[in-house]
Formats: sequence, C-alpha cells, structure tokens
Amino acid sequence: MTRKIPMVDLSAQTDALWPELEKAVHDVLRSGRFILGPNVEAFEREAAEFLGTRYAVGVGSGTDALVLGLRALGVGPGDEVIVPSFTFFATAEAVSLVGATPVFADIEPTTFCLEPESVAKAIGLRTRAIIPVHLFGHPAEMDEIQSLAQSRGLAVLEDAAQGFGAAYRGRKIGGLGNAAAFSFFPSKNLGAFGEAGLIATNDAAVADAVKCLRAHGSRERYVHTEIGYNARLDEIQAALLRVKLPHVAKWNVERRRVAAAYDASLSGVEGVTVPRVAPGCTHVFHQYTLRVPPAKRAALQKALEAAGIASQIYYPIPNHALPMYAKTAPQLPETDAAAREVLSLPIYPELSDADVADTAKRLLAALR
Repeated sequence: MTRKIPMVDLSAQTDALWPELEKAVHDVLRSGRFILGPNVEAFEREAAEFLGTRYAVGVGSGTDALVLGLRALGVGPGDEVIVPSFTFFATAEAVSLVGATPVFADIEPTTFCLEPESVAKAIGLRTRAIIPVHLFGHPAEMDEIQSLAQSRGLAVLEDAAQGFGAAYRGRKIGGLGNAAAFSFFPSKNLGAFGEAGLIATNDAAVADAVKCLRAHGSRERYVHTEIGYNARLDEIQAALLRVKLPHVAKWNVERRRVAAAYDASLSGVEGVTVPRVAPGCTHVFHQYTLRVPPAKRAALQKALEAAGIASQIYYPIPNHALPMYAKTAPQLPETDAAAREVLSLPIYPELSDADVADTAKRLLAALR
C-alpha cells in the first residue's frame, strides 16, 4: 500500500513533546486560571524575546491580530490600506472589518511578496497604512516599503502569519514595521492546538491599545472606554505554545533542509520554477511553492494524488477577484499569473529526504 504523504503531519511533533504538553495542560487545569493567566504573560515575554521586540500581546487568532493591529494603529472608516491580493483572505478581510478599504497592489513574481513600486502607485490621499505579507515564510521587501511609508506618513502592519522566525537582513520579522500580526493556527511553523495569535511591536502605545481592545475595550474591569472584542489568547493555548516555542528555530532549520532537497531535484527543470530566496532573507518555508505550467497543474495534482502525495494551490482565487472586491479591483498581472501557476508540495520538519525524493520523482514523471 502506498504511503501517504500529507501537506503537514503534526503527529510526530506532538508525540515527541507529549509529556511536556500533557503536563502543561494539567497544570493549567489544576490552577483554575483560564483567562489571561501566568502562561499568557510568560508566553508574551518569551515570544517578544524570540522576536527581538519590546512587546508581544497574545490574542485569539491571527485574524484578531490583524484587526486589533489595524485598530491600534488608528485605521478605521474612510481609510485605505494597501495590501497584496495574493494572500489568504484574512489580510483584506481585516481591513474591511475595521471599516477601511483594501487597495490591492501587485507582487514580486519570484518571492510572491508585495512589489514596492506597485505599492507606491497605489498610495492615494486616503491611504493610512500598508500591510506587507511575508508570504509562505519569505520576508517582504521591508526597507523599501518602510521608506515609502515613512515618506508618506503611513503605518506598516506586517502580516507575519506564515513567517514566525523568518529574518530580513539580520532582523527577525515582527519588529520591522509599527506592529506585526502572527497566527498560531495548528499548521503554522509555531502552531497551537486550536486558534491563537499575537501582536508584536516596539511601540508601548500600540501594545497598550491591543491589550485594551482584546478585552472588550477595557483596561480596568467593568470600565469600558471603547468598543472592543473578546479576543484574548487562551491560557491553555499559551501553555502549549510555551512548550513548543523553544523548538521552533530547529524546526525552521529542518524546513529549510526539506526545501533544499526539493531544490536539488527540481532546480533547472523546464517549466518548473523553485522558490527564490532574496539576498539577505531567511526563509522559513511555511509552504514550499513552485510555479508550474498552468495547463499541466491539474494533471500534476492528479498524478501526485494517485501516488498518495498531497498538494495544494495557495491561492487559486486572488482577493481582488472575489465578489466583494472585484468591482473596483485594479489590474494585477503578476498576481493573476501566480494564481494560475502555483503549486505547493508537502513540507514539515519531520518529512524525510526519501519522501521528498519520491514526491519530486512523481512530479517530474508527470511533467514529461
């Protein structure tokens, strides 16, 4: 029977850490502290230390992090926020949820991240912020984006949902803009056992605003100063994340090993473009995403599926083509081309070189 190779397999990681994970949960249950307890506070300190930021504030999900981050930066109704279209829906959705309007810019075709020249062209009189997405774990071109933002008086909220541990020119993402939003969805490089997220920032006012917003707009019990959210990081999730956090750097190294093994088999193959890592960037390969001939993509997926190998298309429909945004969408040729051509292969720290070689072999056979 053919061995199944999923996109991500969390069982080995969980099994290796099971005694610590089990103890962490038991300790929280015994403590009776379930909301904003000592594990949330400790995880926030430890995450800030890992990221090299002054502050980190735990929230309920990556989407919460984007919404609260925008609110904390003063973005609201009447504002425009420049975002990539080639990303998960939550990036644009968060802008809409705070009453602002997402304005889509195009991507750089080899890293899939925002292209600074396209960002510059999208800036208008109502632009209030830019959200660069560190897509698939590759850092966006932050120096140019920051320079644009500073020259126009704009805020920068990094969407770092897929990039925990990635680095840009020697600095970890998360502290490169005014704030950064992280997701700990279970499949992420640092994954919780449910929903969880984080805002990182070097700005005390932003951190304070997020803490207020995540607790129904309250800094003091029953004293509500604004309309907020129930968006707190769960104490059990924080305890579990604390167990996993010391291992994430090692897991990211293993992801780069898997990516290098794919590269060795697929680089130079006609019709296939392997992921590019820009100079000065440290990719953490949340996804390993190829570009393949669009006419062959469905057949490639079918051939891999027949061999028990998973694959995914991130993302088949760019945000600017969705019904709620399509009427006012600009022309984004690089985004549209990427949506037609991308194909992501299995990647996780425990994936063996043999499984990588088999996946590459099946892909190459289907290309012929």
